This record gives sequence, structure tokens and C-alpha cells, in this order.
Amino acid sequence: DLVARMDTDDIAKPTRFEKQVEIFRLHPEVDVCSAWIDEFENEPISAISTRKLPEHMADIARYAKSRNPVNHPVAMFKKQSVLTAGGYLHFPLFEDYFLWVRMLMNGCQFYNIQESLLWFRTSPEMFKRRGGRSYVKTEIRFQITIWKTGFISFMQCLKNIGIRLVVRLIPNSLRSSIYKHILRK
Repeated sequence: DLVARMDTDDIAKPTRFEKQVEIFRLHPEVDVCSAWIDEFENEPISAISTRKLPEHMADIARYAKSRNPVNHPVAMFKKQSVLTAGGYLHFPLFEDYFLWVRMLMNGCQFYNIQESLLWFRTSPEMFKRRGGRSYVKTEIRFQITIWKTGFISFMQCLKNIGIRLVVRLIPNSLRSSIYKHILRK
């Protein structure tokens, strides 16, 4: 019933699965459990940043209006809850975020463990992939889609597009710095 996912080049910390399964055992109402991730370029021991997320449902729901509320590489979820929401749908670059939005709209419960349970491999190329006109077009389409579903307001949609437009179109070195020093802790 539980599905744990991660990317092939990432490294689960030794207690990842134990801690996530324990959340589902203690809190059967939880449908999705994620955690923080430590991002590294060369060796896991020298993490360059930590992607932290809010812990509790009200904060997660609010956060989801502007940013992805789940660290996908360390997500664990109830299979049936994902299937009920329609599963992963084709939406290049945003399949996971789109799934979480639909699950939130279905009343699913989320929880983020407040510690890093995974080392996430990153590189300058990752920041490069998160920029450019093509990425902007897809991101605008995504924001409009979640606005049309009623998940975000029109004003939130405009705010999200405005912020992302700047970040996606600036030079890669500056975008990398924003990710590492502003969007991460």
C-alpha cells in the first residue's frame, strides 16, 4: 500500500524508510510523507544546501500555493490515495507538483519530517535546466492550470508567474545563487 520513491543517483539516509513508515503507522490519516533533502555536488558529506519544507498540514497547504510542498526524491505515499487523485499525469517538469495539488484538493493529508532523509545529487546543469524560454512556457501553463482548477487565486497565479519569470530568465550563475542561498537554507 505504501510506495517510496527516489531518483537513481540520490542516496537515502540509513533511517529514511524506518522514519517514514513510522509516520504512517502513528498517523494513519497521512497520505503523503516527505522530508528535507541535503543537496550535494561531489560528495554527500559536503552538502551545499538543504531544501526544507513546512511540517504540518495547514502550513503545507499554504506553501503549496507558491511552491512544491513535497521533496519528490524522498516522497512516500499511499498508493490508493495517488490512484484516487488520478496518478501522475503528463505535465512535463511538473508531474509531481500537479499530483500533490490534485491530492490536496481531494483532501489528502501531508506531513513533512523535519530532518533530511536523503542526499540529493545536484550540479550546475540542474540550475541551467530550470531556466530558459521553454521552461517559462511550461511553468506559465502549469500556473494557469492550477488557477483554473481553483487551487490558487488569479492574483496568486500572477504573483507566481511574475516571480518565476525573473528567476527562469536570468543568467544561470545568478539563478544558481538564488537557489543555493535564498530558496534553500
